[in-house]
Amino acid sequence: MTTNDREWRFLVAESETPEARRKRRESVGRSSGETYLGILRELSPGAACDRIQPADADAALSPGATLAGYDAVFLTGSPLHLYEETPETRRTVAFMRAVFASGTPAFGSCAGLQVATVAAGGSVRPNVRGREAAFGRRITLTEAGCEHPLLAGRPAAYDAPSIHTDEVEALPPGATLLAGNRVTAVQAAEIRFDGGVFWGVQYHPEIGLDEVAGALRRQADGMVEAGLARSRDDVEAYAQQVDDLHREPDRRDLAWRLGLDEQVTVERLRQTELRNFVESLARLGRAGMQVVGR
Repeated sequence: MTTNDREWRFLVAESETPEARRKRRESVGRSSGETYLGILRELSPGAACDRIQPADADAALSPGATLAGYDAVFLTGSPLHLYEETPETRRTVAFMRAVFASGTPAFGSCAGLQVATVAAGGSVRPNVRGREAAFGRRITLTEAGCEHPLLAGRPAAYDAPSIHTDEVEALPPGATLLAGNRVTAVQAAEIRFDGGVFWGVQYHPEIGLDEVAGALRRQADGMVEAGLARSRDDVEAYAQQVDDLHREPDRRDLAWRLGLDEQVTVERLRQTELRNFVESLARLGRAGMQVVGR
């Protein structure tokens, strides 16, 4: 894609705790923020990309930087539970409120959607229909979602990488529901608050299938406890198939066994929402992003 000749400034907000970052690097070689940095550099070559860890007590922007000085902020996934009052959740929610107040457009996946929801006055809870693991199935566009540029190019129903044990309970006032499915009512939404705008999804358009497999392995005990697998060996067998499909995305036999189509197996389609956000920003600019969907 192209983001014209100007140099874009992106900020990746990685709310994983240091321990979660360590485990993810051991599992797949990169933290959630590093995954975002990699894909943003592919989508917008030449963009200046910074990272901040807002859950950390010593988190700070680079000297001289301000939130308003960035073209967009990207919120990663995280194991934080936003319904718990902890120093990490308070710092992360306060950061997102500052992003809204700055007027800088923001995008987030998984916990990123949940952080924006709580920051704007909505609520989050544990998944009431059980965890969504590996892939969110039959995610369906709402009427508003069919018209919103975040989901441009998605079919009426699709699957996507999805790993979460919490969900949005209630969107904040003025938010727009864009997609949902049988397991998770809020799969995509636009949130406006305090002069800012956020586009987000509960699933993970930014991750590859290798990262799906890594997440399954990290959460193997939870998968067994939830009744989604009979043993850790069952989880490993499933994760191995996902890993194999990552290495050979054209293997129709693996896609068939896993029940996946090109919306997941083709990287460009899997990244649809993140691509749409960056392309909308390039096309409309900061001011235009504020009025999309109104």
